[in-house]
Amino acid sequence: MEKSNYEKRKLDAGLCSCVDDENSSLHLEFTIPGVKKEDINLKLNADSFRLRAEKNDVEYVSTGNFCCPVDIEKTDANYENGLLLINIPLKDPWEKAYSVTIH
Repeated sequence: MEKSNYEKRKLDAGLCSCVDDENSSLHLEFTIPGVKKEDINLKLNADSFRLRAEKNDVEYVSTGNFCCPVDIEKTDANYENGLLLINIPLKDPWEKAYSVTIH
């Protein structure tokens, strides 16, 4: 009989995050060993993320906020050998800036 989510042991999905050298992308790396790709649930908002990944009686979890404005619609994610690699492009901070007319 499978345990409910409340009975599963929750573990930190080890996270390493950094902005690339060009300041164009945010990289997130989660360590979630033994999890199948189809058991990973990753959700992004404009300013935050939530990760849940289940394996037997363990649930790896992580939530957090982004350091900078990101373009979540262009996110790329790959999972291999227990490592989930996510690349999220940073938004241009001036993209929607208001241009002031000077008289």
